[in-house]
Amino acid sequence: MFFNLGFDLQLLKSWEKTPTYGSGDWQKKRYEDGTRILQLTQSFIVATKSWMVLTRLSLTDFRNHATFELESKPGFVALYGPNGAGKTNILEAISLLVPGRGLRRATLTDMARHNGKGGFSISAELDDVKIGTGTEAAAPERRKVRINGANATANALAEWMSILWLTPTMDRIFIEGAGARRRFLDRLVLALRPDHARLCSRYEAAMRERNRLLTGDRRPDPAWLDALEVRMAEAAIPILHARAETVSALDAELSARGEGPFAIPEVEITNSVESDKAEMIRKWRDGRSRDSAAGRTLTGPHRADLVITHRAKGEAAARCSTGEQKALLLSIILAHAGLVSARRGAPPLLLLDEVAAHLDPSRRAALFHLLAELGGQVWMTGTEAGLFDALGNDVLRVSLSSHTGLA
Repeated sequence: MFFNLGFDLQLLKSWEKTPTYGSGDWQKKRYEDGTRILQLTQSFIVATKSWMVLTRLSLTDFRNHATFELESKPGFVALYGPNGAGKTNILEAISLLVPGRGLRRATLTDMARHNGKGGFSISAELDDVKIGTGTEAAAPERRKVRINGANATANALAEWMSILWLTPTMDRIFIEGAGARRRFLDRLVLALRPDHARLCSRYEAAMRERNRLLTGDRRPDPAWLDALEVRMAEAAIPILHARAETVSALDAELSARGEGPFAIPEVEITNSVESDKAEMIRKWRDGRSRDSAAGRTLTGPHRADLVITHRAKGEAAARCSTGEQKALLLSIILAHAGLVSARRGAPPLLLLDEVAAHLDPSRRAALFHLLAELGGQVWMTGTEAGLFDALGNDVLRVSLSSHTGLA
């Protein structure tokens, strides 16, 4: 892949000089130029590295695994064995190789092996790149990250890995509060935009500090509140744009797929806010008394919701059957994986926990075909080896025992 280096440098210099304040065309230009720079950076990484495929995974004192090591390859990896063997634990470990709390959203202390040394470690290789995360016994609630031997932040992991997952309990997002759906949406955005986790962390940190000041015993310093609201808005603008662009692209991708073996959803964002920085800051300033009484910030990107509808039936996903809900989620994951592949130059790593067990043989075969067409690495779990027979020899089968891990 080749780049017009002179043009790209000019674009970067222009972006750096574009004001971060203001609204309208200035904000739009800065976002569009920033998006282009991000795409060029991602394309360069893809052109120079083979990524999003784990070639080696090693766990120490993670959940029920005192030690676990596996050399893997591109394509399908099937983990099978009885309940309690630690199949989902392995997927959870992999899900911690990107920013966030993993597919279970568990605390770090819960992840350390019972009666272990008090900490845990997860390390992985992506060809010539080594990434790892874990905790130490002396600081069991502090997560550490290393990339090629150097300390890094958890948000930096998004630059190397894009991971999407589907678990049996994820259909709960249709009946839980907006927070669960918003986290799901942000996970989709992160798979496309590695900077999204950093922006969300920045916004949430500033908002927590604002809430603390507004609910404290002392009268808050207006100047400090002004600064926090500016910081919130600076992060909120790209968050809003990234969410809107992701949902628009995803809905278009889903619409283009048409009817198939899995129900197709419509997706849209509701309860979002205006993406005008000055107006956003004004609303927060005017709403300080109200937010103080409520004990929280009542407007902002953190109030958005992702609405999912069964496209053919025109029915809200929350009113669909459990089987339809799982099919809708599966369609979203598959469509979004296609988007990631097109935008970032390589398909994401997929983690599918007990998905095959919930499908009849024909739909299971259809899923395997769609995954093979996608071309990425797919880690799957199941209690029986026969669930993966349709894959033939195109799969790395890993048998686990409930007593020892690897059988």
